Amino acid sequence: MLTRMSLATIALSFAFCSNAFSVDHATTVSSSAAVTVKLNHARVLKLGRPAGTVIIGNPEIADATVRDPQTIVLTGRAFGTTNMVILDQAGTPIIDENVSVRRSSDQVVTIYRRANIQTLSCEPVCEQAYLSEFERESQARQEAESSSGVSLTD
Repeated sequence: MLTRMSLATIALSFAFCSNAFSVDHATTVSSSAAVTVKLNHARVLKLGRPAGTVIIGNPEIADATVRDPQTIVLTGRAFGTTNMVILDQAGTPIIDENVSVRRSSDQVVTIYRRANIQTLSCEPVCEQAYLSEFERESQARQEAESSSGVSLTD
């Protein structure tokens, strides 16, 4: 049987958790929260008040889509760090934070051969994964070396 104290603890825990995550598992962001998103993944951000303007410092690294005034969908487009500024209707900043885009390391194998990099996605069989710009350049350099017989990296 639950005591009053344990019921209060459960209620406080639920209130704390509901401030961190909404029912649809979206992350509630505050003005002090740094944001991390995986490459080629979307992350739903819930705001405490309605957004009027969303600005991404470098839209080649991350992209933001406004689903509704209090829901932003952030998508990682390339590796790196940029910033995100969200203003309310009056132009007052709601959020001004860094956004870090990282590769998902789950089920991924990266092979380094000198300057050449190959990334494989292993779910369940290893196959060529999405290539970043650097990986595409590395692959083009490797193909040029093999066709000409001359090493471009030495």
